[in-house]
Amino acid sequence: MKKTKKAKTADVMPSIQNNRRREWRLDLPLPAVIEGQLQKGSKFKANTTIKNICAGGAYFSLDSGLVVGSKLNLVITLPKKLTEGKDVKLNVGGITVRLEQPDAKGQRQGVAIRFDKDFRFVEVGRKKKPS
Repeated sequence: MKKTKKAKTADVMPSIQNNRRREWRLDLPLPAVIEGQLQKGSKFKANTTIKNICAGGAYFSLDSGLVVGSKLNLVITLPKKLTEGKDVKLNVGGITVRLEQPDAKGQRQGVAIRFDKDFRFVEVGRKKKPS
């Protein structure tokens, strides 16, 4: 009699077994400006595209010399489809939690950031009310 191969749990439910995330992640390219300080102390400001984002953090590529634990500030341009046609940016800070190896050219590296709890939406071009 031939034995039948039992399916492993990971084969049956790979998305549950392999996904350790607490939040849903959106693979949504969003333009952003990243500001921070390099390990040697010099400040930088760079344009990039967020590759994916969730409530807890984001992933993007950057030409930099960051280290894990670097504090960054992101200004992310939100799609006008989500903001009723208004030019709105999300300003959020965070800390780098993972760095990928630089690409083949040795420059751009993947950066994962965990967001701080504080964030704010900024409507561009909106004037402050006089006090």
